[in-house]
Amino acid sequence: MDEILKYFPEITPRQAEQFKALGEVYPEWNAKINVISRKDIENLYTHHILHSLAIAKFLTPVNGTSFLDLGTGGGFPGIPLAIMWQHCNLHLIDRIGKKIKVAQAAAEAAGLTNVTFQHGDIGECRNKYDYVVSRAVMRLDELVKLSRKNIAAKNSNSLPNGLLCLKGGDLADETSQVSGPIIEVPLSDYFEDEYFTTKKLIYVEL
Repeated sequence: MDEILKYFPEITPRQAEQFKALGEVYPEWNAKINVISRKDIENLYTHHILHSLAIAKFLTPVNGTSFLDLGTGGGFPGIPLAIMWQHCNLHLIDRIGKKIKVAQAAAEAAGLTNVTFQHGDIGECRNKYDYVVSRAVMRLDELVKLSRKNIAAKNSNSLPNGLLCLKGGDLADETSQVSGPIIEVPLSDYFEDEYFTTKKLIYVEL
């Protein structure tokens, strides 16, 4: 929890309570349904919650901005972003029902009212959103292809609508397969922890 306060000192007491609730609900559910590596659950705040919030360092969305979290798993990055951006709406989708169940439990524990859930494939999601967000789901070029149909045509934010994804390692091959404007940000620009030295945020305008 200290990691969140260190990098986001502006959060409200209510948001702090909500982030604290995640530290209680995820270990409890992870013991039943393994959505986070059992060796990694002790790093929940740094490796999962703070990692998700890198998107909130890059983007400050206007009221009513809509997001689709593609392949949310247990709720990352969607649940942390929903706590940070209570003025926005997030739709979380995953093909694995038990993972969606964990994400729903996390949202309930945090008292979130700005998230919706869908158990299914991205092909079954036909709504349009300002941004698609994703965390280490698949290759960037594949993500772009799948995301394009779900991006709204009208821009509401200063950053044009598109894809925001969190990935790691050497992405040269993946980015070379994508046409159009791309921004690549090392997460070490935002966070000091060694975990982030190879992590990146990728934005693709769609």
